[in-house]
Amino acid sequence: MNQSKPPLVVVAAALVDGQGRVFVQQRPHDKAMGGLWEFPGGKVEPDETPEVALIRELREELTIETETACLAPASFATGMIGERPLLLLLYVCRKWQGVVQPTEAPDSRWLHTNQLFALDMPPADAPLVAMLDALL
Repeated sequence: MNQSKPPLVVVAAALVDGQGRVFVQQRPHDKAMGGLWEFPGGKVEPDETPEVALIRELREELTIETETACLAPASFATGMIGERPLLLLLYVCRKWQGVVQPTEAPDSRWLHTNQLFALDMPPADAPLVAMLDALL
């Protein structure tokens, strides 16, 4: 592993609805790992905390609003993006304002955790499914 590159910190949310289902969305086909299913979220910018970044990403990607108190740290995963280390922080969120409306994803679904195992997900997202299944 190249020790000179700092890890890319990425945040993601497991949005859980009143029926215990988790929201996942498909990555746009023209982006890296296009067509794979993922939890919504994105990169943490240098001036952001992970929670602030996730709130921003949920607003941009799904047109919903939430706050730090509604984000419960759940798990993390590590991996590589090319030559750069990746740290993915997963939060569970059960409370938000607005209706989830993906702005870029070609497809999205609300699924029970046991249904997530069948999805083709990026390498960093996939290990989080078993944790969510046990947690929820």
